[in-house]
Amino acid sequence: MLLALFALIGLPVQALLVRVSRRAPVWFAQIFWRGIAAILGLKIRCLGAPVARARPALFIANHSTWLDIVALGAVLPGAFVAKSEINGWPFVGFMARLGRTEFVSRGRATLHEEQKRLGARMAAGDDFILFPEGTTSDGNRVLPFHASFLTLAFGEARPTVQPVAVVYDELDGLPVRRGDRPMISWHGDMPLAPHALALLKRQSLRATLWLGEPIAPGTLPDRKALGRVLEAQIGGAAGALRQSRTPNAPEFS
Repeated sequence: MLLALFALIGLPVQALLVRVSRRAPVWFAQIFWRGIAAILGLKIRCLGAPVARARPALFIANHSTWLDIVALGAVLPGAFVAKSEINGWPFVGFMARLGRTEFVSRGRATLHEEQKRLGARMAAGDDFILFPEGTTSDGNRVLPFHASFLTLAFGEARPTVQPVAVVYDELDGLPVRRGDRPMISWHGDMPLAPHALALLKRQSLRATLWLGEPIAPGTLPDRKALGRVLEAQIGGAAGALRQSRTPNAPEFS
């Protein structure tokens, strides 16, 4: 009930801000997701900070559950890039549109136009959050990154790229065990409603976000090289967090 009430208050405000301002919807979206996190009992711990707004930023993160949207949205000043099917989901699609999500089909016929649209928004100052795994994992590993998803990093906007690892490491105040992660994660053909209701019955959950060193434009030669570096950094950081270790400082050449 509280979640629905909060959404009914926040969504009209966001709808108005989207019409009158470019930056206001960004900070209000963060406030909105922080409120959602508090209602859900989702605690968020950050190791590192989002890249300074010297230029457009492209945040690259691993993906295991719908809760990633809440955790990342509460911390990062960016809009999400999501598959086009989500646009048609009841209520979820509406919320995503208000959050200025960019929907892509990733099909060859529409790829050029989608990249052009994303690039134009970045050139205008928008930041984006991208999941290069292309799907959700079971939370016990980071899936291989698709280099094709990183085309945006080499567009005319020349964004700074920041790696982000997301790991759920505390459940009801206790360390998350390997067997807990598939229950926290939303993957495969799991229906959303039963999964969400099961998590809502728990007292609390903590997400730890590791924000790595930003990678300046031109540091790496192409999207395949960038994909390898990001997969290694994010996979390594996520693995350390799952073992209750502090990730090493990121390194790349």
